[in-house]
Amino acid sequence: MSLTERLYETCLQSETAYSGHFLTIKRDQVRLPDGQSAVREYAIHPGAVMIIPLFDDGRVLLERQFRYPLDQVMIEFPAGKLDVGETTLACAQRELREETGYHAQHYTRLTRIHPVISYSTEYIDIYLATGLSAGPRQLDQGEFLDIFFASLDELLEWVKTGKVSDVKTMIGAFWLDKWIKETGNVDVVGPSLPL
Repeated sequence: MSLTERLYETCLQSETAYSGHFLTIKRDQVRLPDGQSAVREYAIHPGAVMIIPLFDDGRVLLERQFRYPLDQVMIEFPAGKLDVGETTLACAQRELREETGYHAQHYTRLTRIHPVISYSTEYIDIYLATGLSAGPRQLDQGEFLDIFFASLDELLEWVKTGKVSDVKTMIGAFWLDKWIKETGNVDVVGPSLPL
């Protein structure tokens, strides 16, 4: 018996507990590897992207946005969910333009993360955006956020002290640090880092 077979849970029955504009919540009855049954509740998410806008001088572009479930303003990299039929690269390009007004000459996919594996199908593809030029923002209706610049050292310090606690932004900061150390500078666009 393979490792996967020893750990795999089989869906016996699936029901939609809630279907909204953004998320669908499922409640499934599953058979466990030992034959017993259990309930699994989880959110179906369309997938998302996060963009690390990196300037030639080493600064990054960040956002401040109020996040209602946490009742606080969070510091984040630009990000957004995929539209139906949209590729992750097209989403990255669209979200960077809409939220920040910036366009990038180069996009490099760094990795894919699954931020909440215990209760969501969500994945986030992380892109590095370089060769940036400014333009007008095109925020969605009902979207309010501020953009600002920071050095990587500042961002890493904010992660260390808890000022930045958004998991995708934390992971992005570590990937950016790895990118700069591997390429030797901030203005070199090379191949995507291995996953």
